[in-house]
Amino acid sequence: MFLSVFEVFKIGVGPSSSHTMGPMIAAGRFLDRLRGAPFTAHGVRATLHGSLAFTGKGHATDRAVILGLAGFLPATFDADAAEATLLSIAKTKTVAPRDLSPLAFDPYKDLRFDYERSLPGHANGMVIDALDRQGDVILSETYYSIGGGFVLTAAELESGKAEAEGSAVPYPFKTAAEMLDMAKASGLTIAQMKERNEAARSTGALKQGTHRIWKVMKDCMDRGLASEGILPGGLNVRRRAPGILAKLKEERGRNLTAPHVINDWIGVYAMAVNEENAAGGQVVTSPTNGAAGVVPAVIRYYLDHVPGSSETRVPEFLLTAAAIAGLVKFNASISGAEAGCQAEVGSAAAMAAAGLCAVLGGTPEQIENAAEIALEHHLGMTCDPVAGLVQVPCIERNSLGAIKAVSAASLALRGDGSHLVPLDAAIETMRQTGADMHEKYKETSLGGLAVNVPNC
Repeated sequence: MFLSVFEVFKIGVGPSSSHTMGPMIAAGRFLDRLRGAPFTAHGVRATLHGSLAFTGKGHATDRAVILGLAGFLPATFDADAAEATLLSIAKTKTVAPRDLSPLAFDPYKDLRFDYERSLPGHANGMVIDALDRQGDVILSETYYSIGGGFVLTAAELESGKAEAEGSAVPYPFKTAAEMLDMAKASGLTIAQMKERNEAARSTGALKQGTHRIWKVMKDCMDRGLASEGILPGGLNVRRRAPGILAKLKEERGRNLTAPHVINDWIGVYAMAVNEENAAGGQVVTSPTNGAAGVVPAVIRYYLDHVPGSSETRVPEFLLTAAAIAGLVKFNASISGAEAGCQAEVGSAAAMAAAGLCAVLGGTPEQIENAAEIALEHHLGMTCDPVAGLVQVPCIERNSLGAIKAVSAASLALRGDGSHLVPLDAAIETMRQTGADMHEKYKETSLGGLAVNVPNC
């Protein structure tokens, strides 16, 4: 099993990796099929199912699909160009992707929300059709956005294919137990094993790439810490990060500041990222957009508040976190639509706890313990976004997830790594809990806070 650090931490666009980035990527893949087809399509149509239908408008899935069919991709997303393109498509009723003839597409007729039928493979399903001049389907593909920006066709999902599997690596741990055994046998840290598994990329490219990931994370956080106003979507949620930061700066240096105020610093870092995500800004999936604030907040806490910290340790943090993400993704889920928010913020907290424990000198056993503590205490968390927006309770959940991650790392470092509940058991429990969880609590906005909080 191999999941690259660059697949865990993707540079993309908010507000959702599964509902925004995934559908945009799926549309891009369909365009590639059309480019290789022996015929010329006249038009195109997309139908959203399951969670993509129920919370699609709140997650900007409609915009993502339209822009994806116009040729936009998350990693190179240009917000100004996107707005101009959406206006043009609404007026001309066509999309004009690169290297294809213009395709008839009416956003009001050819983008459908099917609230009645969920597709069998995953809660986040969509079907894209190419049409001839008579409106008959000449090419059709089913895509599943399985979380974190990963997309599989129905055939790929059925065959058991996972995007990152198949690469031969020197340390192919599939479980945390195997990871610890390999670390003990090799004498390497988790980050060092992960680095060797990334051997297809040169060391220079790996270091450069991980530093770029951190730069995008930090830039996103800095924008969030400086940007005020109301978040889009109709809930009238006000950005709070700049105001909280200003108060924290005012209090800095006061002799009577309570020790627990450090939690406010950790929390505001996470809030800043997720407020940017909610506004549709550039973020890094960590491992998803809905949980994008946890890992960067803990890195920022380490760099700005821990004596002796160094930015040169950020790659080690990210590699360790990515190792934990791979275990969770392949043995359970990182998708809120599949397993609730325990799979998103819970996974992110486990990753961040492991990364922090690593850069603070933790052993592989302590790192595994830190990840387990963080994940265990998110078990059962539902995904119930109010009005289908990645705002309430998502923004604050990232803050608390980051605080829990720091606490979990600290607690693990107080021990010797031995503990009762293995990380593998916590991951399996999360999988089982997600399977048992009622569908209305899995990113449909049909239960929980989504129905008990006024949407206006």
